[in-house]
Amino acid sequence: MDDLRRRTLRGGLAKLLGQGLSVIARLAFMAVLARLLDPSEFGLVAMATAVTGMMAMLASAGLSTAVVQARSISDTQLSTLFWINILIGAWLAAACGVLAPILVSFYGEPRLFWLTILLAPGFLLSAASVQQLAILQRSMRYGALTIIEFVGQLLGLLAGVVLALAGYRYWALVGANLFLQLGTAIGLWMATGWLPRWRFAWREVIPFLRVGGTNTLNTIVTYLGFNLEKILIGRVWGAEALGHYGRAYQLISVPIDNLSNAVGSVAFSALSRLQDDPERLRAYFLKGYALLVSLSLPLTLFLGLFAEPIFLVLFGPKWREAAVIFQILTPTLLVFSLTNPFGWLLLATGRQNRSFRIALVMAGLVVGACIAGLPHGPRGVAAAYSAAMMLWFLPHIVWSAHGGPVTPRDIVPAILRPLAASGAALAATLLVERLAGARPGPIGELVQGGGVMLLVYGGMMFLVLGQGRFYLGLIRGLRQATPMT
Repeated sequence: MDDLRRRTLRGGLAKLLGQGLSVIARLAFMAVLARLLDPSEFGLVAMATAVTGMMAMLASAGLSTAVVQARSISDTQLSTLFWINILIGAWLAAACGVLAPILVSFYGEPRLFWLTILLAPGFLLSAASVQQLAILQRSMRYGALTIIEFVGQLLGLLAGVVLALAGYRYWALVGANLFLQLGTAIGLWMATGWLPRWRFAWREVIPFLRVGGTNTLNTIVTYLGFNLEKILIGRVWGAEALGHYGRAYQLISVPIDNLSNAVGSVAFSALSRLQDDPERLRAYFLKGYALLVSLSLPLTLFLGLFAEPIFLVLFGPKWREAAVIFQILTPTLLVFSLTNPFGWLLLATGRQNRSFRIALVMAGLVVGACIAGLPHGPRGVAAAYSAAMMLWFLPHIVWSAHGGPVTPRDIVPAILRPLAASGAALAATLLVERLAGARPGPIGELVQGGGVMLLVYGGMMFLVLGQGRFYLGLIRGLRQATPMT
């Protein structure tokens, strides 16, 4: 138990630090490219990636999750799964050639042909590193994984900026993605030192394929549910409207993705090891959930309240419309942060079928809402999206927790304390703004408002709501675990 606790804390610390660096790098890249490219160019690339992104979900075939969850796995089974991933990646790369003219016809945009073709190598790179990623996750080597992901991302960001400065316009976005995948794949191969063998155990991997197939269907349904609106906006409202919506959605995804990656991957590995010990699994889950909620609530509040100055500082005045859409979308950050952990719990305990059914219902709800909002433009889609997610929050929690080791009642304290502290921080921030009178400018507004929110929220959590012991316990655990790296 102590060893798993140390590995979980060390992995969590490594992921949090790595994701912090990742946020800085991604925001810097987004800020630079937003000033070098036009919204329509971002929208052009989003037209293709909204479709190919779903194909990318097939490259792993859900097999990395299946490997991490498995109680044991042999080298021959790993090799067999590797070659299956390669076959799928090659098929997807070839499919880009078929998809390219279809996208040109659908959007009425000839530039999409070669853009889609040049996305093909990414499928092979992704497929070739699925099992290496699973090996690192299974052994909870999150320090190495964090370094690999950051270096790969940095390589992609540098490549994108260089291409943009050289005048390659929207091709910079394609190049950034390709170099990111290349750098990550090379790093994973070097870190694991594992080489696939030309040996096969087809019957032995059938259980992995079943789990992976269910996970893949789950991922595809979820992806369609939360990305179909981009396809529709591009088709109905054009590249510039999609550029604004896509930029707002991408920025709102930065905290979602990084919080989920930092806490989720580590939590999934740890929970998978505890699937036969419900009490310990419940305790680990609730601690991770409390930490995630305490980070997500104030972050959502800050982003929603200061959306305009954030966009002015990062991207400039030509992205004001994206700032409005971003503000409308901020409730989705909170809902995803509160519901995503139950996805990890379901997968870690082998309840993939329930996760898939939940994804089907949720995707249908979101798609219906976004179609209803489509006649009102990107703002209408964003409002419908947020409303659907807020309505879905409670049913999602109840359905996910039913019959499991964690009940909805267990998570109430984890939500109420940060909620009360966030309310106090909001009231204090608005009061300071009113007393200050004239607005101090975008940067001053962020510093002033962010400082007040942080002080009040931290004071409430530590001093008033009695969470100091919880966080100090985490810090002590990290200190005990760190020397063992």
